[in-house]
Amino acid sequence: MLSQHLEQFLQHLKYERNVSPHTLRNYASDLEQFKLHLFSVEKRADMPVADIDRLTIREWMEGLHADHKKTSVARKLASLRTFFQFLIREGKLDANPAKQVATPKIERTLPNHLSMEDAVRFIETPDINTDLGRRDRAILEFLYATGIRVGELVNIDIPDVDFRERMVRVTGKRKKQRIVPFGEPAAQAVMLYLEATRGTFLNECLEADREPNALFLHRRGGRLTTRSVGRMIDKYIKLCADIHDISPHSLRHTFATHLLDSGADLRDIQELLGHARLSTTQIYTQVSMEKMIEVYDKAHPKA
Repeated sequence: MLSQHLEQFLQHLKYERNVSPHTLRNYASDLEQFKLHLFSVEKRADMPVADIDRLTIREWMEGLHADHKKTSVARKLASLRTFFQFLIREGKLDANPAKQVATPKIERTLPNHLSMEDAVRFIETPDINTDLGRRDRAILEFLYATGIRVGELVNIDIPDVDFRERMVRVTGKRKKQRIVPFGEPAAQAVMLYLEATRGTFLNECLEADREPNALFLHRRGGRLTTRSVGRMIDKYIKLCADIHDISPHSLRHTFATHLLDSGADLRDIQELLGHARLSTTQIYTQVSMEKMIEVYDKAHPKA
């Protein structure tokens, strides 16, 4: 029955595929929404998965288009496809009905990123004469220096960082680890935070929140969360004039774009970012192409 298979699938994702908690929540939310739709239409408390066909899925998707973005609808369809593929591997289904449904066509937008000058100006906004400013400066320097995801940043422990070699061990999606280098400005900013600030925060920590190995802490001593980093970046966006539409992920895009503009090989950037497929990294070539066209239009006498 559907409910039992959904529970088995989520357990598979959590314990066998080691997906992140965020990814697991998305799968659970998407599939629960599909299940509730089916039960409301079929007027049954549960149903066999063999009764679900492509027309059922298309009907559900048509209802989603009214109040969901195309990207959200496409993600929900992808969740269904993965679920049914799991059932095929388990011998519960012979075919994947979700593969017979077309994915909504999505216009691929270029990622927001900062110019070199704006990146430096933004990163230098925190006041390093204060405890929070030293921590925030270290975070911004480290995000730009490494291109890591915010979810990866908040999970870094002090033993993961090698200051002598200026390398950090990062645990990415599906618990896959990689080694990423960082530069001298980031190293200095993090060392200043460790020497002058982190101990103060740790002393304020409640025993229940104490994680003595966590690199970046909030001011009450616990490990920072991705949401906290997002709020921190929003704060500095408001302080930094003429910089808009920037998110924590924008520093990752900025890192990749600046590397590509400086001549780095696309496959090396893929490795640094931890992308499983080169096609994911290739979007940065479009960003650089836009910049090249802009430079041409401004500089060429017959542009």
